[in-house]
Amino acid sequence: QVQLVESGGGLVQAGGSLVLSCSKSGRTFSAQVMGWFRQAPGKERERVAAISWSGGITYYADSVKGRFTISRDNAKNTVYLQMNSLKPEDTAVYYCAAAFNPLLSGEKVVTEFTTPSEYKYWGQGTKVTVSS
Repeated sequence: QVQLVESGGGLVQAGGSLVLSCSKSGRTFSAQVMGWFRQAPGKERERVAAISWSGGITYYADSVKGRFTISRDNAKNTVYLQMNSLKPEDTAVYYCAAAFNPLLSGEKVVTEFTTPSEYKYWGQGTKVTVSS
């Protein structure tokens, strides 16, 4: 069962921009922290960004820092990834995911939940291809 749905992927030239969106699919669940992961061909899935429920705490991988911005609109049950200055090495399938731990603050989940196995709910992914 898909509980998150991503959209916005496509083909873009190097240096261009793209915005990804991710929304809950229906049944409510905890979205204390939302994250974006990506998986390139032949590579392991890796975290690129995460955000707390309030939006006050964010994480960015060094490879995307300064180029990508994560945000969320809880009234719309949607999280976004604004991607600027795209590079060919950004080419991957991008996945939206949700993580939570009722015993931890959102800040701690953002900073301490670093692997895919720690995120509970996932979308099916959206492909981003950046050409030279």
